Formats: sequence, structure tokens, C-alpha cells
Amino acid sequence: MEMAPVRQLLAGCNGVDFLVTGVGMLEAAVGLCRKFRQSGEALRGVVNLGVAGAYVDTGVKMLDLCMAKREIIGDLGVSSGEQVFPFTDATIRPPTEFSLQNPLLVRASAILEENEISYYTGVFVTVNAVSGSRSRGVYFRDQYAAICENMEGAAIARTCAAYGVDCLELRTVSNMVVDRDPARWRLAEAIDACAKVAGQLIPELVARS
Repeated sequence: MEMAPVRQLLAGCNGVDFLVTGVGMLEAAVGLCRKFRQSGEALRGVVNLGVAGAYVDTGVKMLDLCMAKREIIGDLGVSSGEQVFPFTDATIRPPTEFSLQNPLLVRASAILEENEISYYTGVFVTVNAVSGSRSRGVYFRDQYAAICENMEGAAIARTCAAYGVDCLELRTVSNMVVDRDPARWRLAEAIDACAKVAGQLIPELVARS
């Protein structure tokens, strides 16, 4: 659903390949690792596109475009109520924070600004289970000074880092992270909006790479 309009808009763009990872960190990591193995050194950058749930009172609103400057795995550790505490034993503390501030982000920012496409940039939280309550979203927002959450971004950022390839993550807000009410989501509109940005941005990224 998220990829279909992107494929259509970039059908004539040489140098671009597509990957639908599926939902969640595990599928994202497995799918992208397989793609790296198949493509070898041909992959020069990864653009992670999709939708996100925005945290309240961050200035980010429905259908806004967001760019990740850092990805954090939000729910790896010990869960207690709404809170998640990291493991205290240093021997079992895997990395959970990944920077996306790289040359690909710099080029994308310049292209978006040249084309007068407004966007927010900030910290994204990746979760295994989406936040179904306002209080859970507020916890992640305050814990990480984050603007939105998703289910794949940290895994893709981690995999790209392992292969030494720059990663860019862009997501459009399909819903606010409040007490769960799918009737208020704007999923189709968010997907369309993200695809339109990709249709403008990615050909110029390829041209400038």
C-alpha cells in the first residue's frame, strides 16, 4: 500500500530499486540484509519511506512530512506499565540509538528546501508495538525528545550502518499518538503525500549522487 504510488511515480527513474520489507523491525532487517547480499556494492544509499504516528505537542501535525535525524529503539528492555527501562547489565545492552545525520540527509534537506517542501526533522522512535494510548506516546516523546514513532526505522538504520551505506528516513504523519481511534487516521492521504515527495526528491538525489 505504501510502495504502490512510489513505484508509479518513479517508474522511469533509472538507478532506483524498490524493497517492501513488511511490518516491524525483524522483517525490515531481514529484507534489507537480503537486498544488500543480492545487490552488493550497487546500493549507494537507502531511502526509507512510510507513515508515522506523531506525538502530541511537538508542533508536528497530521500529514506533515518528517525526516529522521536519529532513530531509537524505544521498547527494548524491561517494560513496567507505560515505561521501558534499559537493561542495567552492560554485557546485554545492544545499541539502541542510530544517527542518520549523513551526506544523504544533507543533500535531501537541500533539495526539499530548493523545492519549497516543508518538513520537520527530529528524533524518531521505533517500537515493536505501536502506542495505543496518549500516555504511552507522551512517555516516548519525553524520554527521547522525539517527534514521532514507527515500526521499522531503527532496524533499517542499524542495517545500513552495518553495511556502511547512508540511510535517509522520510515519513508522513498518518495519525496522532493518542488513545487509539483508527477512524481518525488519514492513512491513504499520508501515503499519497509521502509518495509525491519521493517522486520529486529521489530523482534529484540520484542525479546528485
